[in-house]
Amino acid sequence: MALVEVILKQDVPKVGYKYDTVKVKAGYARNFLIPKGYAIPATSSNKKMYQEIKKQRSAKEEKTLADAKALAEKLNQVRLIVKTKVAQNTGRIYGSVTTAMIADAILDQYNFEVDRKTISIPDEHIKQIGIYKAKTHIYRDIYAEFEFEVISDEPTAEINNQQPEDNQE
Repeated sequence: MALVEVILKQDVPKVGYKYDTVKVKAGYARNFLIPKGYAIPATSSNKKMYQEIKKQRSAKEEKTLADAKALAEKLNQVRLIVKTKVAQNTGRIYGSVTTAMIADAILDQYNFEVDRKTISIPDEHIKQIGIYKAKTHIYRDIYAEFEFEVISDEPTAEINNQQPEDNQE
């Protein structure tokens, strides 16, 4: 089991983050990371080059980290409303609530753009109206957890049948 050192050119899940020097199995580096352009071999010249790039980007990295923490704080306080079609008698949803629906609701209600691929819902399939929790990966080790409520997109029959009580003299 020979390990080789590579420098990552972008974030690779379960391996490391951009510009990190990591040790991986030789076959994984040779057959996947390097051909796909995710990494380069960690030679002395490449290490020097990427150390210089890391120094130049450190200020930008700090600002990005601060922005990510601020966004996480805002999302932790969010109570989202997701509207969907619901059967009137049973309260069951036609289909299920997806991460794309949650991402769209965040964008519509709070003007935060969150990639749907970073949102995870602990409950596998949401098929009932109610209150649920979701988690989103914002940046590196920063996550935000928020609640969302699934409601019907159509007004209930009781609301439709109400008559306005205007000046009844």
